[in-house]
Parts: sequence; structure tokens; C-alpha cells
Amino acid sequence: MDNPFVTKGYAGPAYFCDRVKETEQLVELTTNGNNMALISPRRVGKTDLIHHCFQQPAIKDHYYTFHIDIYATSSLRDFVNVFGRAILEELKPKGKAVWERFLNILRSLRSEITYDVNNFPTWSLGLGNIDYPETTLDEIFQYLSQADKPCLVAIDEFQQITKYTDAPNIEATLRTYIQKCVNATFIFAGSKRHLMGQIFTSPSRPFYQSVLIMNLRPIPVEKYIEFAQRQFDNYGKAIDTEAVEQVYSRFEAVTSCLQRTLNVLFLKTEPNGRCTADKVDGAVNYILDMFNETYADLLDKTPEKQREVLMAIAREGKAKGITGKAFIKRHHLQTVSVVTAAVRGLLDKDFLTEDKGIYTVYDPFFALWLQRQ
Repeated sequence: MDNPFVTKGYAGPAYFCDRVKETEQLVELTTNGNNMALISPRRVGKTDLIHHCFQQPAIKDHYYTFHIDIYATSSLRDFVNVFGRAILEELKPKGKAVWERFLNILRSLRSEITYDVNNFPTWSLGLGNIDYPETTLDEIFQYLSQADKPCLVAIDEFQQITKYTDAPNIEATLRTYIQKCVNATFIFAGSKRHLMGQIFTSPSRPFYQSVLIMNLRPIPVEKYIEFAQRQFDNYGKAIDTEAVEQVYSRFEAVTSCLQRTLNVLFLKTEPNGRCTADKVDGAVNYILDMFNETYADLLDKTPEKQREVLMAIAREGKAKGITGKAFIKRHHLQTVSVVTAAVRGLLDKDFLTEDKGIYTVYDPFFALWLQRQ
């Protein structure tokens, strides 16, 4: 690999930073039959942690593993589509006997599965195109129950199921299937703490006390320094401790931002060269310049009142009391109701994130770009 700071997906243990304790716990608990809820903000690395756990011998050698990302779904039809596609794609490399077992159970979609020139099956459906999602969901769980190996299923951005207006009882439905499916263990990963908390800790909800909860914390700075310096060293380069500390502090341990910035610092460091702290600003500006047109278009398409509130929160970095007179006056905003409506819209679009009354722009690079405007 030309650059050891991976910015897309899981590339293997050599490029994975720390999470030793979390990996051990997640592997140990899931292989002993415990369903888990893995909760953290987005971009802190929970998806890579899941893939890292899937590669551990205790899981890789004994389980079928399925990762289902439902972030882009908005209905039960979408959920079933993504679920079925993920299972088929995972089983295809394992041989005809393995994937045929799944397709033989998936009777409701048999006519929608096509085959390429090598006789490999292809999932031909798009989002929203499943006619009988309840039937197909039942068949998927039939397969998980009857698979010839135990299954480990990770459902990413699980809080998205609360938005399925076509399936108001989806939590109870899934809870019933999962409770009966002794051949499969589940990891429910989510980035919206309050929604995940409601699903799994509210006594009135079907998933109450059905999982063990793991809250994923940021990787400690000393671990990231060690990781970054080792990666530079492996390629005949060096990076000062202060440079890594500055990146870590600037992005408050958001893993994706650390990786992208270190990726640029690495590519800008000559062979046998040393990266110093004074290079960090240049790397960040390089990234912001690359995103300039994307962010400008995003801002242009944002309704005016939402744009004004977004800019105000970006200027503050961490904004609290956003409906208070001081905040509204300081940023020349309109009424409390206008700000409240704008924030609601920005939260729905994932432009903002909120934690204990403190609002921040979700994408730290977008926040920095907005501050430059």
C-alpha cells in the first residue's frame, strides 16, 4: 500500500489503530451468544471495529459474517433489500453450495435473482422494489436459522429503523425474529446515542434488556501517536509527536478526520523526511480546498434560515443556548421559533449533531470550511 493511512474502509490489522480491549470484548461476548449494541458518534471507527472483529480467528474460522449498513434506508422494503443483498454478496465467494442454500430459501425473490456469464447470482433489485417485504424478511431469518455455520450479523446505523413509517411495529417484529434465531448473533451499531438509548434502555420498547451495550470511546491520543509514528517509520519517514497531537486536538479524536489529515501529511513528506507540526495547517487547507466545490454546492442548496443557523453554530464551534436571546442577538438571527425549526431540519439532514444541549457541525472539515467563509 502506497499510503498507510487508509481513508476508506477496513484494510486489515496492519492499518488498524488500537481497539485491543474493545476487540477482545466484542469477540468474546458475541462468540458466547451475546447480542450487542455498539454505540458511538459516526466517524469514530465502529464500522472498522466490526470488520476488524470479523477478521479475528475465533470469528473468521467459525462464522458466516454479514455487515448490513442501513443508513440510506427509509422503509422496511429498503431494509429487507439491503439485508438480502449483503447476505448474498458475502456468500458468493464461498461456493455454489453455500449461496444456493440461501437462494433456495429465498423463494419470494427467485425471479429477481439473475446470473452473470460465470453463473454467479446477482441481486437485481433496487431500493424500494421488494413487493412483499414481510415475506422476504421471514425467509432471510429462515436462512439464518438454518445456515450450516453460525452467523454473526452486524446492522450498522440501527437507529434508522425508527424512521420506517411503513412498519410501525418493526422493533417488535425484529425482536421476535432475533429471539427465535438461535443460530445467529447480532451487533446493533448506531451513531445517534439518544435514539439507540431509547431503543435498548426504555422499558416500554421491545429490545429492552435484550443486548449488552458497549459505548465506543475515542482512541487515546498516546495510542494514536504510537500508531502514526509506527506507520511513518515503516515507510522510512518520521512524524513529530507534536504534529500528531495537533491533528488529534484539532479534530477531537474523530478517526476519519485524523486518518485523512495524516494521509495528506504522509504523502507530502519526502522519503527519509520528517513531518513537523508546522505542516498541519497546510495539510488541512489542502483538504478544504479539495472539498471547496462540494461544500459550496451543499451550502448553496441549504434553505436560507437553516444556512444562517448553520453558519452561526460553525462560528461558535460548540454552541449551547442556541435558542437564548444572547445567541440569537450575537449572530443576528430571527426568532426562537425560526431557530428551532432550522435546527430541526439541520439535525434531520445530519448537518448538525447534538449532545447534552451542545450543537456542533457534524463534519469537522465542513465546520472549518464554513468558518473560512
